[in-house]
Amino acid sequence: MKIKSINLFVVAFSMVWCFSVTGQQLPEKVSMTKAALKDKIKGGWAGQTIGCTFGGPTEFKFKGTMIQQYQPMVWYDDYIKETYVFDPGLYDDVYLDFTFVEVLERVGLDAPADSFAVSFARDDYKLWHANQAARYNILNGIMPPASGFWMNNPHADDIDFQIEADFAGMMSPGMINTSSEICDRTGHIMNYGDGWYGGVFMAAMYATAFVSNDIDFIVTQGLKPIPEQSKFYQAIQDVIAWHIQYPNDWKQCWFEFEKKHTSEKGCPEGVFNAFNIDASVNAAYVVIGLLYGQSDFYKTMDISTRCGQDSDCNPATAAGILGVMLGYDNIPDFWKPAIEKVESLKFPYSELTLNQVYDLSYKHAVQLINQQGGEIMDDMITINVQKPEKLRFEQSFEGIFPTRELLVRTDHLDNNIVIDFNGTGIVVLGNVKSVCSIAKSDYVAQLEVYIDGVKTAQFPMPYDYIVRKYDIYHNYQIPKGNHHLEVKWVNQNPDFRIYFRSFVVYDNEPAKSIDPEIK
Repeated sequence: MKIKSINLFVVAFSMVWCFSVTGQQLPEKVSMTKAALKDKIKGGWAGQTIGCTFGGPTEFKFKGTMIQQYQPMVWYDDYIKETYVFDPGLYDDVYLDFTFVEVLERVGLDAPADSFAVSFARDDYKLWHANQAARYNILNGIMPPASGFWMNNPHADDIDFQIEADFAGMMSPGMINTSSEICDRTGHIMNYGDGWYGGVFMAAMYATAFVSNDIDFIVTQGLKPIPEQSKFYQAIQDVIAWHIQYPNDWKQCWFEFEKKHTSEKGCPEGVFNAFNIDASVNAAYVVIGLLYGQSDFYKTMDISTRCGQDSDCNPATAAGILGVMLGYDNIPDFWKPAIEKVESLKFPYSELTLNQVYDLSYKHAVQLINQQGGEIMDDMITINVQKPEKLRFEQSFEGIFPTRELLVRTDHLDNNIVIDFNGTGIVVLGNVKSVCSIAKSDYVAQLEVYIDGVKTAQFPMPYDYIVRKYDIYHNYQIPKGNHHLEVKWVNQNPDFRIYFRSFVVYDNEPAKSIDPEIK
């Protein structure tokens, strides 16, 4: 793809391109026109929406394997508009960003975490994994940061905040520490540790993409806030190194990453499964797309998608970051009819349109630029470019290792769920199911959990999909040894069942192979 000739309104921005391309540090100040800033913000939101739609059909259909080149990708001018109608839940990447933008506009740029959390939890859109676990926590009195903390949220390292931190970067042009602070308030609603770092990293790349057109620099600069001892940092740093080693072979980079970094400890659905929604794994696929895409819009999306796993979220992020760097005007015309057909429509699960979000993000960006010592004079904006500051170290599931999973897949009514296990932790997977076509959606099962005969927990488990409890029960702080667990359903209803899917057992040391020759 050839980038169009640079419009006059970005001429003042060319100085920073020279700095970043040569590998030098960015200048302390960067100036651009208001039109240039608006164009980049629009490019970010449009890129994210295009990328999400582009990768939608393959989402989690290729787990632990890449999507081969002979598999075609679908695109046509009405594609986004049709997806709005027939698969609106696909856009959880974007409509959660919209929620945070709306809160900032309503409450102010200093809106506290609780304001974001309450709005997020009470909205009626579909959520999964860390987001849904956090929603349940918040609705039941566990507020952030506890709602995203790994002992309260088995999905703390999942991708959730990583796919919804775009807004923080797009309102913080060149201000990487400002984007990190916004991520601190919002990202701990649903994530912790690597799950939080994923969002910080993506927002930092967005912020840097406003002031550099060097993808390698954007990636390395975005990683600087992340502590080096974290698994997340090490995973992305390895991708950068493999890109240098194999500059023309993204598949070799992908293979090297799979061998070293795809072991799952957190998400109980993925621990003993090819399914991997881990933030660091999917962030690596974003970075592979960015580095090997060589600033080509289609190539970047295509590679991020073909890496597999969460293959709608990853091209959405990659295309969003590239959209900021290029600006909307330089996104190839082939992709624009699809986005332009929906810009004035209410976005799925939102009262806002893309056109309104373009304007709100620009408004918030200008406010932050001014707040952080920048200048707005006539048609020009000058940004105080921030040097990245290192964040505190967080690590989820430290000293905890999955040792076994038992698939059960049974409905329970008259009998309690009974599990005998040996370990230091357990996650019981399942949900409330209806066996009656006219069942009331407001039914809430009441459960009690006993470990070794001692009542350790009681909690509601709603049938309603929007406010459901994502996992039946989890506990990572059980004394090491043999244990007997019972889950009692105290308000049984013949119209419903507790579907007991499986359970995952954890210990304080890795499981030993039954083959003594395998270490």
